[in-house]
Amino acid sequence: MEKSNHNSQFSTLNSQLEEFDEIRPYVASEMKQAFEDLLSDRQFQMVLKGFVPWLPQRMRNGLLRLAFTGVKTPLDFQKRFMKPVVRYIIRKHTDGTKFDDRQLPRDKSLRYTFISNHRDIVLDSAFLDLMLVNNGYPTTVEIGIGDNLLIYPWIKRLVRMNKAFTVRRGLTAHEMMRSSQLMSRYIHYAVTKKKENIWIAQREGRAKDSDDRTQESVLKMLAMGGALTELCIVPLTISYEYDPCDYLKAQEFQQKRDNPSFKKSRQDDLDNMKTGIFGYKGRVAYHCGEPVNEWIDELPTTSKNDFFSALSHRIDQEIHRHYTLYPCNYIALDTLNGNSEFADYYTDKDKQQFEKYLAGQLAKVTIPNKDEAFLRERLYTMYANPLRNHLAAL
Repeated sequence: MEKSNHNSQFSTLNSQLEEFDEIRPYVASEMKQAFEDLLSDRQFQMVLKGFVPWLPQRMRNGLLRLAFTGVKTPLDFQKRFMKPVVRYIIRKHTDGTKFDDRQLPRDKSLRYTFISNHRDIVLDSAFLDLMLVNNGYPTTVEIGIGDNLLIYPWIKRLVRMNKAFTVRRGLTAHEMMRSSQLMSRYIHYAVTKKKENIWIAQREGRAKDSDDRTQESVLKMLAMGGALTELCIVPLTISYEYDPCDYLKAQEFQQKRDNPSFKKSRQDDLDNMKTGIFGYKGRVAYHCGEPVNEWIDELPTTSKNDFFSALSHRIDQEIHRHYTLYPCNYIALDTLNGNSEFADYYTDKDKQQFEKYLAGQLAKVTIPNKDEAFLRERLYTMYANPLRNHLAAL
């Protein structure tokens, strides 16, 4: 009887998994073939050659196959291949990272859906993965990646090996509803059946001015697949001392100001990814807020709209009050306000260093009719808004 029940459960899980074939990450049985397909991809080989141009392709592939020995699951792949890469990025392109999980239950076998502000397309979840592993959690996070970033087959294959599921963009209203329902069901399935953590940004795309606000549509999407309480949602605050993409965001502000119909190209997205990964970030901090299940019963239930409005507001409060603030945040707000209200939080040296940093970032903007005063104001605003929101949340 026990064997029959186990087989029935396995069959149910398999049939559920098939429903998500168009968006889900790879499963263990698909990893070996996915790896071989990756190695046979000509564009992927060109990328590898860029890293080690002196090494013949046969040797590159041989070394990668040797490193892949024993890798059976996406989590194995992350630990074997991605963990060393992320450690290198932290060592080379940051001044260190911090992770504060004191508000989470001590039972590390629990699974969570982390909803966070969004600073970097690639590293927000990659840093979190490493922090979870380093702090004794049994698994990392699955993440949603927009298909607008999966512009080559090898990129899609690589992110699916790396526990990513696909978020479809640019859909009609009808397609969007179907896609949202499918993604919601998958997230509930991943947390409750696969026993995976999920990371999802609080909004579609990054807040260009760092005014981080949770979109109610994201929360409504999560609710489509079942009760929100079964997702164990945790508001997560990500704080970068310096945003390497700040000048690209300021540049985009001017491009949209000068041409309201301006839209980024796929190459622009790739440039943002590359700059975010390899740019200097200073100090980086992650802070887990109070889990939503601790206070969700306090929210109004008079209507769905009231509920989701209150939920998004409370998540914002959790994210905003846990920002780690740096001298540049205080300098930026004082500069915009034309006073020295927060002068106790920085020194003259801090101010000189920040001004030097901003000058270097502005020099990277190369668009025609460069409006330096406008761009500088946009940069100050990006660094001031976390402090503004933090003060309001307190």
